[in-house]
Amino acid sequence: MAWRCARELQPGIVNLGIGIPIYVPDYLPAGRITLHSENGILGVGPSPAPGQEDPDLVNASKLPVTELPYTSFFDSSWSFAMMRGGHLDATVVGALQVAENGDLASWAIPGQDVLGVGGVMDLVIGAKHVIVAMTHVSAKGEPKIVQQCTYPLTASRRVGTIVTEYAVFKIAVGRLQLVELIEEMSLDELKSITPARYDIAEALARPRQADAVPFLKN
Repeated sequence: MAWRCARELQPGIVNLGIGIPIYVPDYLPAGRITLHSENGILGVGPSPAPGQEDPDLVNASKLPVTELPYTSFFDSSWSFAMMRGGHLDATVVGALQVAENGDLASWAIPGQDVLGVGGVMDLVIGAKHVIVAMTHVSAKGEPKIVQQCTYPLTASRRVGTIVTEYAVFKIAVGRLQLVELIEEMSLDELKSITPARYDIAEALARPRQADAVPFLKN
């Protein structure tokens, strides 16, 4: 999924959320994307070699990173101003549910401990393109791409792309469209785990799951 999300990114400034998105940098060509971290880094470098970690140099997921020649550091107020001010070209985030109209729920499940919203509300409102990377169903087998979110919303109508282990969907003008489905899964099988209503692209891509080989890994 991280590899597939990396293919969606165009040159620009990108913020990556926790979970699956933290692996996206492993599949980005050097110099193409400038990574932003909400704890105050622009130009996040790759993970350090084992034993070379600096405990004072971590990203928002508290994972060790490195500097690049153009890396800059600033406080959280500047970082969130970048996020809220529309200066991010894209963000890749996780989700608990995504509705067919692009609504996003990612921070709380009713009746369970609150996960915490962090900076994701600011990210998805401010970024020009919101990509969700998530498993197609929950650990309990419940669908996560739904007609309407039943969990508290993080943001309304902000998701543009959904990437799961089985499929890629695009959302435009409040409509969900299936653009890619692994060859190993039939359309009927996908429909059985996707209660959301969606159109099927005329040029639906059917890649083999085994062919999803990273084009670059640091």
